[in-house]
Amino acid sequence: MKNTEALMERPATERPVGTMKALVYHGPGRRAWEDRPRPTLQATTDAIVRITTTTICGTDLHILKGDVPTVKDGRILGHEGVGIVEEVGTGVTRVRKGEKVLVSCITSCGTCAYCRKGMYSHCADGGWILGHLIDGTQAEYVRVPHADTSLYPLPAGADEEAIAMLSDIFPTGFECGVLNGQVKPGDTVAIVGAGPIGLAALLTAQFYSPAEMIMIDLDENRLQVGRSLGATQTVKAAGAEAVGAVMALTGGAGVDVAIEAVGIPATFEVCQSIVTAGGHIANVGVHGKPVELRLERLWSHNITLTTRLVDTVTTPMLLNLALGGRLQPRKLVTHRFTLDEAMKAYDTFSDAARERALKVVLRKP
Repeated sequence: MKNTEALMERPATERPVGTMKALVYHGPGRRAWEDRPRPTLQATTDAIVRITTTTICGTDLHILKGDVPTVKDGRILGHEGVGIVEEVGTGVTRVRKGEKVLVSCITSCGTCAYCRKGMYSHCADGGWILGHLIDGTQAEYVRVPHADTSLYPLPAGADEEAIAMLSDIFPTGFECGVLNGQVKPGDTVAIVGAGPIGLAALLTAQFYSPAEMIMIDLDENRLQVGRSLGATQTVKAAGAEAVGAVMALTGGAGVDVAIEAVGIPATFEVCQSIVTAGGHIANVGVHGKPVELRLERLWSHNITLTTRLVDTVTTPMLLNLALGGRLQPRKLVTHRFTLDEAMKAYDTFSDAARERALKVVLRKP
């Protein structure tokens, strides 16, 4: 009788001890906002971070489409965010309890062979694991392995919305697109896909003063944003029509750097068709289906084709630029929600064209 009374007296909103709310993947097309156990330290190098700001990535949508089969039913999604360190393992020396930190999308031990090469994305005990192989940041709390090399302390007053963009999209656009594409002064650059990653590549490519920057997309709103952020030309077309427009803009020469920022066969094909002799194709998009490599045409074209999973080696530099006001990631934030509105935020981001969405931010009051 006493147990029954206790249950009846418990407020409907009271949460079981040791639980939290999180956005959970339950297979292709299925997600839920539900109670999950609050994470605990599992290694001396772990930290527990209370999430204050997070966001949704295009990769999360790829997961929900079933393009990333390594993500299993029950996984908490998310690999971006800012938060407060709640607890640290005894082996953590560079971050402290109570400190505000940026959570990197890539977890790195800092000592394995890949980390010593600067390939943190392939860390033997990390890499892209948050929201992929372990629970991620779209939750009230997250466990971050290798906290000393996977968290970045932030100064007081740092703009959380802006800084959250540095967890993933800005290092990805910069490293996988701009650096791999070897953008240099005077180049003509085409970015296929004017989503958040493509726009991050647009902003960071301007570090190297290209002469022309062409944005290609079917969404007029995103192209307008591209123009406001520095695109010198925009092409609202796809497939052969897009190729024809780019070739006309370049006098038939093609572009020095073609950045693929979507991750579907059609956009990769556009890149292969517009790159000039001696040029670079930098693939950034997450591909869930095979693409056709046009070697019958490109074998003698002296091109360079690169792929990359972001390593986040440039995060400290980008963080300095953002904190100094020279890089303004906040310009990509279009929608704001509370963390409890995660399902609504996903609905908005999944219908980005109609909602005119770029990056959606979720805040925990």
